[in-house]
Amino acid sequence: MTLVKAVRLALTEVADPSRAPAMRAYMKSEMPFLGVTAVPRRAALRQVFAEHPMESAPEWREAVLDLWREAEFREERYAAIELSGHRHYRSWQTLDTLPMYEEMVVTGAWWDLVDEIAVHRVGTLLRLYPDTMRSLMLKWARDPDLWKRRTAILCQNAFKERTDVRLLYACIEPSLSDIDFFARKAIGWALREYAKTDPAEVVRYVNHQGITGLSRREALRNVPTPPPA
Repeated sequence: MTLVKAVRLALTEVADPSRAPAMRAYMKSEMPFLGVTAVPRRAALRQVFAEHPMESAPEWREAVLDLWREAEFREERYAAIELSGHRHYRSWQTLDTLPMYEEMVVTGAWWDLVDEIAVHRVGTLLRLYPDTMRSLMLKWARDPDLWKRRTAILCQNAFKERTDVRLLYACIEPSLSDIDFFARKAIGWALREYAKTDPAEVVRYVNHQGITGLSRREALRNVPTPPPA
């Protein structure tokens, strides 16, 4: 049995079809859901992935893309994302994966699919290959595609004190005038994460840029309000 077929069978076995309509409605998804929640999905996938080990990086990338492209239900795309981050294939997170992640970002085109890739896949590549990835993220930050821009903004969300602040601001700035909810939310979320490391700098940046509305609320959500003078 191929990996794709094994994933489909495993997900079907743990699905609760009664949940599927609500899950689809919440996610506003054109692709239907099976009705598999996160905990049983991850348990089922751990077993399938253990039973279908990949022998090479090209085989692994092909399996990820087969799952992604042939998906009939949204949970199958979640499975592709989980396979792309499987601990057994950590050493295969190289620049060769970039076309795969770019395809997943552009065709995924929704936060539940893109954000994990942005923070934990593209972000990993930025940590491993800072020079190459920095240049690429600067290009993605100005791309017409919203989801590539969002990825560039969010890719350092797990970096904490290792955040390249100049890169963060350079990726945010092309989207500052964007009124799209997902662009504004990404700006706020990225700044909120960095505020956990340097809240004063985030307050300075938000005020200096005149950031308002959703992005400002998100950025300063966890920053203590200074007492009145």
